[in-house]
Amino acid sequence: MTALRGLSGRKWPPAGAASASRWTLVPLPGAQPLRQCGAMAGIKALISLSFGGAVGLMFLMLGCALPQYNQYWPLFVLFFYILSPIPYCIARRLVDDTDATSNACKELAIFLTTGIVVSAFGLPIVFARAELIYWGACALVLTGNTVIFATILGFFLVFGSNDDFSWQQW
Repeated sequence: MTALRGLSGRKWPPAGAASASRWTLVPLPGAQPLRQCGAMAGIKALISLSFGGAVGLMFLMLGCALPQYNQYWPLFVLFFYILSPIPYCIARRLVDDTDATSNACKELAIFLTTGIVVSAFGLPIVFARAELIYWGACALVLTGNTVIFATILGFFLVFGSNDDFSWQQW
């Protein structure tokens, strides 16, 4: 934050001041520079995404561990959570982003990622139809899938660009 201070050190111009040219912006003590504010935005985004991932995993665990459900078949969707970002990460390493037109490698990565995400939503439904799990557990797992995949998408949207807060530096 900055405040207006006059050359004499006063904080605000007196009423009826003739000229504002004598007043300059001076940083307040304890104020963060602008470059640190951007770092805080990256940290806040990372904390928000971590919270989203924890909420999604909580829904998945509730669908498995609640006493009325007590089946751990839905934990197989964890494989889909791990597999879903891999095609896009590989394609990003192989493709330069200077070409504005569509790229076959990137299109294939999006296709494979879509297949993985659809499979993650389909597996609990298949389990429920086969009566391996209850429909309530299926609903909790589908809610967890929605939150987790939204978190993964949010991660790539926030940290996907090549700026100071890119995930590639980690």
